[in-house]
Amino acid sequence: MEIIIQDISKINEAARVFIGNMGKGKVFAFYGKMGTGKTTFIKAICQELGVEDTITSPTFAIVNEYTSGNGSPVYHFDFYRIKRLEEVYDMGYEDYFYSGHLCFLEWPELIDELLPEDTVKVTITTKEDGSRTVVF
Repeated sequence: MEIIIQDISKINEAARVFIGNMGKGKVFAFYGKMGTGKTTFIKAICQELGVEDTITSPTFAIVNEYTSGNGSPVYHFDFYRIKRLEEVYDMGYEDYFYSGHLCFLEWPELIDELLPEDTVKVTITTKEDGSRTVVF
């Protein structure tokens, strides 16, 4: 599936399309260069899921937990600052990844070997015109 985001004003519309095509996936690994909009897109997805909490990148906390509109937890991870896989083991990643709740991961390439087999890989790229392409 490919979604084109022409500009930031269309991001929530793109998030709705993404949600409509998530299928049974629970763990979504977002790949893309720094500044490509991973956090911004995850924020839009969370807003469309009815999250009312303040949605920020969990750069220092590693994981933020939000509550969706239906009361289910949504986990947002940022593994950018991970230095050793032991840090991920220590945080109890399995409790999150295998919880049956939505997990959105930024910088998953740093923990690829720990990702569940059914992880949905999402790649965001920036085009020359500034638009973004989301492929999953």
